[in-house]
Amino acid sequence: MNMTPMIRLILAFITTAALLSVSVGDDATESYWLQRIKSELSDPSGFLQNWSPEFPTCSWNGLTCSFDGAHMVGVNLSGSGVSGSISPDFSRLGSLEMLDLSSNALTGPIPPALGSLQNLKSLLLHSNSLSGEIPKEIGLLKNLQVLRIGNNLLTGGITPEIGKLAELRVLGLAYCQFSGSIPTDIGSLEKLTSLDLQSNSLSGGIPDEIGGLEALQNFAASNNLLEGSIPSSLGLLESLQILNLANNSLSGHIPVELGHLSNLQYLNLLGNGLSGEIPSELNQLGQLQKLDLSKNNLSGPVNFLGSRLKNLEVLVLYDNVLTGGIPDNFCPVGSSLKLLFLARNKLSGTFPAELLKCSSLQQLDISDNSFEGALPASIDQLENLTDLLLNNNSFTGTIPPEIGNLSSLDNLYLFDNRLTGGIPRELGKLRKLSSLYLYDNQMSGNIPRELTNCTSLTAVDFFGNHFSGSIPAMIGDLKSLVVLQLRQNDLSGQVPPSLGYCESLRLLALADNKLSGTLPPTFRFLSKLSTITLYNNSFEGPLPESLSLLKNLRIINFSHNKFSGSIRPLLGTSSLTALDLTNNSFSGPIPAELSTSINLSRLRLAHNRLSGEIPPQLGQLWKLNFLDLSFNKLSGEIPPQLSNCTEVEHLLLGNNRFTGMIPPWLGGLGELGELDLSSNSFHGIIPKEIGRCSKLLKLSLHSNSLSAKIPTEIGDLGSLNVLNLQRNNLSGSIPTTIQQCRKLFELRLSENLLTGPIPPELGRLSELQVILDLSKNSFSGEIPSSLGNLMKLERLNLSSNQLSGQVPASLGKLTSLHVLNLSENNLQGQLPRTFSGFPSSSFLGNERLCGPPLRSCPSSQSPKRVLSNREVAGIIVGIVFTSTIICFILLYIMLRIWSNWRRVSISSSEKGSGGAEHKIREEVWAIGDDEICEKKRRNGEYWTVNSIPVPSKDKKNSSNNPTCIFQLKVDPQSLDSTLV
Repeated sequence: MNMTPMIRLILAFITTAALLSVSVGDDATESYWLQRIKSELSDPSGFLQNWSPEFPTCSWNGLTCSFDGAHMVGVNLSGSGVSGSISPDFSRLGSLEMLDLSSNALTGPIPPALGSLQNLKSLLLHSNSLSGEIPKEIGLLKNLQVLRIGNNLLTGGITPEIGKLAELRVLGLAYCQFSGSIPTDIGSLEKLTSLDLQSNSLSGGIPDEIGGLEALQNFAASNNLLEGSIPSSLGLLESLQILNLANNSLSGHIPVELGHLSNLQYLNLLGNGLSGEIPSELNQLGQLQKLDLSKNNLSGPVNFLGSRLKNLEVLVLYDNVLTGGIPDNFCPVGSSLKLLFLARNKLSGTFPAELLKCSSLQQLDISDNSFEGALPASIDQLENLTDLLLNNNSFTGTIPPEIGNLSSLDNLYLFDNRLTGGIPRELGKLRKLSSLYLYDNQMSGNIPRELTNCTSLTAVDFFGNHFSGSIPAMIGDLKSLVVLQLRQNDLSGQVPPSLGYCESLRLLALADNKLSGTLPPTFRFLSKLSTITLYNNSFEGPLPESLSLLKNLRIINFSHNKFSGSIRPLLGTSSLTALDLTNNSFSGPIPAELSTSINLSRLRLAHNRLSGEIPPQLGQLWKLNFLDLSFNKLSGEIPPQLSNCTEVEHLLLGNNRFTGMIPPWLGGLGELGELDLSSNSFHGIIPKEIGRCSKLLKLSLHSNSLSAKIPTEIGDLGSLNVLNLQRNNLSGSIPTTIQQCRKLFELRLSENLLTGPIPPELGRLSELQVILDLSKNSFSGEIPSSLGNLMKLERLNLSSNQLSGQVPASLGKLTSLHVLNLSENNLQGQLPRTFSGFPSSSFLGNERLCGPPLRSCPSSQSPKRVLSNREVAGIIVGIVFTSTIICFILLYIMLRIWSNWRRVSISSSEKGSGGAEHKIREEVWAIGDDEICEKKRRNGEYWTVNSIPVPSKDKKNSSNNPTCIFQLKVDPQSLDSTLV
């Protein structure tokens, strides 16, 4: 076969392939991988649109080629809007020196394959949503100078392999979720100039090895969990310009070595647990511009010297325990200080005169300290001030008129001091003034009309002073006003109509004054108004219908005024969250339109003249927390739709004309803490379902027509503080389960038909304090002594019952008791001595009671306890039993005596002789001296039968031979057996 044509074809193919390889070179290979990378990315903005063979590779967006165009050395897709994951194919670009994929929407891990890019000098992956850990292959990038992978979702520890990047200058790992400690290997990065670790979850201490990074200029590790002390080795970082260790858990003292950082411009140690004094060595930081040591436990004086810190612009020391005042030479000529924040320390003394030299000051905050005395008239030397915060001190005297010369002033906070006098008219010159807070002082006088010249005002708060007179008529000139707080003053007169032209107003608080009249119709222009409080004034008349135009109202409190008519004008907003119209003269029905305010959580309409039934539509207010309709003329039954208001905590319907039965569905209101249905016409039983309201603190059902027994489930209300069931028709006994209501401090059950004994279990209610009232029932039996355990009780009323027996002595231990009523019962016996201080009316109607303050008890008889029937029966049985035993014993003894006598008589008659008779006489009868007789009696030898003495006829015989009393000898053994 001729192979020549085939060989020629193969050679031609090889030649062509070689030529193509030479002509295209590596560029064709890199473009191929780049297109593969593109295929894995989403590009909604079309940034990668020209990554196509139709265009030269070096012209593609974001790419940088080498000078000869042969290789790709840079890829910059920063902020291009691409998403997807980082392709491992980037590792195919072996000549790449810079890879910037920052500020996109990339996800997934950092590919370990990137570690093969040996020429890479800059790797920027920050501000994406990358996850996973830092691959240890990062440590293979020997030429890497910049590594920024922060602001991602990266986790795990910082790999120690980073310590192998000997050329690294910038390491940015901030705003991730890194944990663990800072690896000591970072101390090997001798060329590192910036180390940013802030906003992670790093813990442990700051490694001493960081002090070896001599080139370091920026070290930020704020917002972590670092602890321990600040290493003194940081004082070796002579090139350091920024040191930020804020918001960690560092402790100990501030190292004096930090004073060696001669190039330091920014030092932030706020939000740690540092203690001790501020080292004076910090005065050596001549380049320092911003210093923040706030929110620590630093103590001692403020010892900064402006003569050395001439470049210091910001000094923040608030929230420490610094003492003393401001030192001399704090603000020398040429000081650059602009912001000084010393709030919430323990600084004292008068207003620091040294601060008046700080003419460059723009913001001065010395609030929440113990400064006192008058404000200096020369305060206008601080001509550049924009913010002056002197609140929460003890400054006295008047506001110096010279404050009106601070033409740049934006915010003036003087609240919570002891300032007196009026508002200087000169404040009207402060055309830039935005916030004026004077609340909680002792200021008085009128509100000057000049204040309406401050047309930049957005917030005015004069709460808690003694300002009088009327509201300035031209207050409507304050077009920018957002907050007007004039509550708790002595303002009088009507509300000026011009107030309605403050169209930016969102909060209007005029409560607790002496204002009167009707509301101006111009209020309809307050379209942005969110909160309006007018309570505790003397406003009157019907509400303007135009109020229904205020669609942004959220909080309305018009309580304790004299408004009348319908409440309907206030219901034009669906944003309403709180409506309080308590104690007015509103009348008519409750509008069903209230149900459109679906965010309503507080509805208080008590003490008005509202009538009709509760609209069922209120059941749509499922966020309702507080419903108070008490003291009106409402009638009908409670609508079952209210069972949808499962968030309600306070349900107050007392003092109306409601009828029907108490609905069992109330037990489904699991958040209920207060239920008041008192003074209505409810009848029937107390539903046992009430016991399911486990959070109930107060239950008031008094003054109704409720009947039957108190349900035992009442004991399930373990949180109950107040239980008032008085003035009903309840019957039966008090359930013993009430002892489970251990938090009760008020219990009222009077004026019912309750019977039976007072349960001793009431003595376990140890928190009872306000009152225990069981009066006007039919309780019987004795007062349980366990009531003496109620040591906190202040009032006890058991009157008008059928109680009997004595007053327990244990009640005398109730030292907190100051009101006691036991009258109209059947009590008897002596009162406890501690009751002598109560009036006699406390015990009337108990005729057999005695002792102070009543009549004295009979002196011949000591007070005796009256025995119960059971005790009397027991005593009688004991007496009968004992008597029976004694009779049996006596009968046995008599039989034994008779038997012995008979035996002796028979023996005497049988033996007959004198000698025998004498022997028997010696055995049985004994006649001898008293001493012998007494000895025998002590030995138990004789049982006395007769004690009649036998006188002797012969005196001699009588003196020499005393006669013993006749004794009968009894066998001891037989007697013992009888007694046993």
